[in-house]
Amino acid sequence: MRSAQMNRYNFKINLDQEVNKWLTVGTRMAYSVYSDVDVNDNQGVDKGGVLLGALTTPPVIGIYNPDGTFTSNPFQNWENPIASTDGSNRKYKSQRVLGNVYAKIDFLKGFSFKANLGIDDRNDIYDYFLDPFLTSYGRALNGQGINNTNKTSYYIWDNTLTFNKTLGSHKIEALAGSVIQEFYWENAHIETRNFSGNGVQTTNGGSEMIAASSDKAKKRNTSFLGRVNYSFKDKYLLTVNFRADASSVFGPDNRWGYFPSSSIGWRISQEPFMQDLSFLDDLKLRAGWGVVGNDQITNYAWFGRVGSGANYPIGGSTMPGTYPSSVENRNLKWEQSEQTNVGLDFMAFRGRIQFSADVYIRNTSDLLLNAPLPRSTGFDSAIQNVGKLQNKGLEFNLTTVNVKKAINWSTNFNISFNRNKVVDLVGQEIFAGTITNRGDASLVKEGLPLGTLFGYVWGGVDPQTGSAYYIAKDGTSTFTPSADDRVVIGDANPKFIYGMTNDISYKSLSLSIFLQGSQGNDMLNASRMETEGMTGPQNQSTAVLRRWRQPGDQTDIPKASWGSYDNSRISSRFIEDGSYLRLKTVTLSYQLPKTLTEKVKMQNVKVYATGENLWTLTNYSGFDPEVNAFGTQNTAKGIDYGTYPQTRNIIFGLNITF
Repeated sequence: MRSAQMNRYNFKINLDQEVNKWLTVGTRMAYSVYSDVDVNDNQGVDKGGVLLGALTTPPVIGIYNPDGTFTSNPFQNWENPIASTDGSNRKYKSQRVLGNVYAKIDFLKGFSFKANLGIDDRNDIYDYFLDPFLTSYGRALNGQGINNTNKTSYYIWDNTLTFNKTLGSHKIEALAGSVIQEFYWENAHIETRNFSGNGVQTTNGGSEMIAASSDKAKKRNTSFLGRVNYSFKDKYLLTVNFRADASSVFGPDNRWGYFPSSSIGWRISQEPFMQDLSFLDDLKLRAGWGVVGNDQITNYAWFGRVGSGANYPIGGSTMPGTYPSSVENRNLKWEQSEQTNVGLDFMAFRGRIQFSADVYIRNTSDLLLNAPLPRSTGFDSAIQNVGKLQNKGLEFNLTTVNVKKAINWSTNFNISFNRNKVVDLVGQEIFAGTITNRGDASLVKEGLPLGTLFGYVWGGVDPQTGSAYYIAKDGTSTFTPSADDRVVIGDANPKFIYGMTNDISYKSLSLSIFLQGSQGNDMLNASRMETEGMTGPQNQSTAVLRRWRQPGDQTDIPKASWGSYDNSRISSRFIEDGSYLRLKTVTLSYQLPKTLTEKVKMQNVKVYATGENLWTLTNYSGFDPEVNAFGTQNTAKGIDYGTYPQTRNIIFGLNITF
């Protein structure tokens, strides 16, 4: 079986050159080559989902037929999951150049000017070939070839002027600058079918053209920024920032957004009344306020765009046609987040204890959402500025130096508590997280947090009939609940998340251990709907061995229900505790002695081994409690639907400094 695989090669170079006392130039360049073979996940077996296919395909059908083709479920003609991994050739390749060049000029006294040009150029190619003989889907199409090419170019040109001045106890730092950014995308897609064999696997081997398209897009941002830092005796601190940003995704009437911010700090430890506390190194109280903007939406979002492909016949010939594909919205503008935070920093015993605490509240307004439209407009939805979202929480960070002798041992622990709530959605409800044959599992609604899981309340299994029953909104039991009986059944947001890192070193040997955890978040194990649903001739998990069989049986697994999904609706039955503690990273490294490296003209040589995702403690019954089937959406999370788990990695490396 050909599993998911990935190859990556990186090359980096950093150069800085002080040409003279007033001019410094430099560059940072990186080149990478990446390739992988993907595995289809987040899909049911009917759509080629490999994980759910592996779980639900009957094991008795084997893998290959005598003629070398893949076997399939004879009742549904769904092939075994190895057909999804080995029945097609699919490879993604990417080349990327990322870097910048800069020049810095120091002039007058305290002034400097820096110009920086950065680029990010990327070329991606995806090739897919479905053998015309090995799989039933391939035989139905007589083979399929797909080629996608994607080019992404980005550049940033920024110029900044800085000023630094110290006058007695007063210190002033000021910055003013401008930034220009441009993104460019160019994509092409071609699909052909009817291949005579597997000798030619590129799209030119197919005799029937199915689809061919190409598109280009551009986005540009322009910014002006300024910042002033002021401190008096390093005891009273003030920072003021201001940004003005323009984005091409918004209409000409609202293209610019203005985002101020400021913060103040009071280093209490510098006050005379604190000088008798010899153990105290630093104590600082700080507060901040600011506004930031978001423009991460579809390019040309404000335009009334035109779509192609609405062809029509005239005189027996097909003529090209177009149609309105989106509604113009000249009022579309920046999404804004206003945040206020108060924090405390503490350091004592010569840096052996460092602690910081923050409390914050963030209100996001003019949310950029693809919200429903009245059907009278002729459109189902459009990107609009609708609604408000609030986040508030606490964050704590503690660093301790536990041992500082021949052996050095330090620990960092952090924990965060966050609560979010949809404050305003203009009275609308947004559904997301679609599960095949069962509907949507996520709800966005005023008064609820993002990540709300939505469905029926599971009642149990009727001992007489073996059917599942649910609790309606009026508290009664029903075998056939209506859509109005759906309620909140879970919250994918954790009560808190935390992490801990331990760094231990002895001479040239170092060990770093990173633990990560989440507590109190719900997961919808939608994979269980497929492996416990008993809706068709599919393999099921061992849980169905305790299913209802005859009147009087007391069980939590209903009877088999061929072709019906009533016994496996989206419900609280499939909600599980997604809390976990994971050994995220362990790194062991050894630095070669200077006496050896200097002989070969090297400054530093370090060898290391890293293990990732080595161990997980959780009560979640799925493969991985950290997955999200709808990770690209901000309206659905906490759903596992045949989702590919994170991989366990062992990495060996060598770092050399000349």
